[in-house]
Amino acid sequence: MTYQKVRFLLMCSSTISTTFIAGIHYERHISSQKICKPVSSDLPIFSIMSHSPKANSNTEIFLNNLYDIIHKFIPKSFGIIEAASPINQPSYSDETNKLGTINSNRVSQIMKYGYPGMSNIISYNDYVLSYDKRNRVAHWVLEHLTEASVKKNDEVDRSKCNFAEAEHVHAYFRSYNSDYKGSGYDRGHLAAAGNHKTHQKLVEETFYLTNIAPQVGKGFNRDSWNRLEKYVRKLTKIYPNVYCCTGPLYLPKKDSNGKTYVKYEVIGTHHVAVPTHFFKVVVGETKEGNLEMESYVMENTVIDDNISLRSFQVPVDFVERSAGLLFFDNMTKSRFLKINGKKM
Repeated sequence: MTYQKVRFLLMCSSTISTTFIAGIHYERHISSQKICKPVSSDLPIFSIMSHSPKANSNTEIFLNNLYDIIHKFIPKSFGIIEAASPINQPSYSDETNKLGTINSNRVSQIMKYGYPGMSNIISYNDYVLSYDKRNRVAHWVLEHLTEASVKKNDEVDRSKCNFAEAEHVHAYFRSYNSDYKGSGYDRGHLAAAGNHKTHQKLVEETFYLTNIAPQVGKGFNRDSWNRLEKYVRKLTKIYPNVYCCTGPLYLPKKDSNGKTYVKYEVIGTHHVAVPTHFFKVVVGETKEGNLEMESYVMENTVIDDNISLRSFQVPVDFVERSAGLLFFDNMTKSRFLKINGKKM
């Protein structure tokens, strides 16, 4: 076996996936030896220093086979993004070079109070999300908003933005613009485009389909949900820092037969899930460092635009139980002054 192959195997052994494959292959190798030669002693599979020519020959065959399997396996599965930055992060011109270098610090600001969940985290330059590869929408999207970030900016033009398929997500788990075509649903933002006005590139990043979910258009996305988004932006005039977590829910409903089911539509050839509801959990941080929280759930349907937003407030633990998430878990309860307008 060549030095390059040995080095490759040692490097790969540090990954969980490779170790798993190696273990399976090793078990098969051992099993085959026991079946073929039940009375023989265990082969020294990893005894590289063995002086037995036969043992070294068997080891050579085993390692070469293992190398071939791993080498074939890696291109198929390692393209999935499991870490905190998308592949091919957008490049910026010299005049915006600063923007391209703040990502890690910005992520720390956004996630100051903890991650609601740790599944398939992807960070962009102004928001962070957890991507649901099965349903092809995000589990949650988290933003840190300030008055400056939501302020009107004449240099930012939403009309120049296009919905972009997320090439940094494996093709098996991606949603596509074609999935939405003719579905009757809007491509609804989770991190609202209007929350990211400090630079054109930041607005454009909100149009990745990882940040999009199927939403009823007239009567929801363009109306009541939009009202809630605007309300969250107004909170930046009250609090110097606003943290907003948004995501889908798939809530159970009692059927005519008396049984309770979780049912939701899927659209397109890639079966993008249509959430039954959406949530927003919002935390305002005061100048003194105290916190106030509000949580909302809206059904993904036509909603009377005259209904007060307060009518959609729910206990945060209802959202946590329904979504399987824990919001702002790094916060101590003593710092909360109010939750849904009630003093603590």
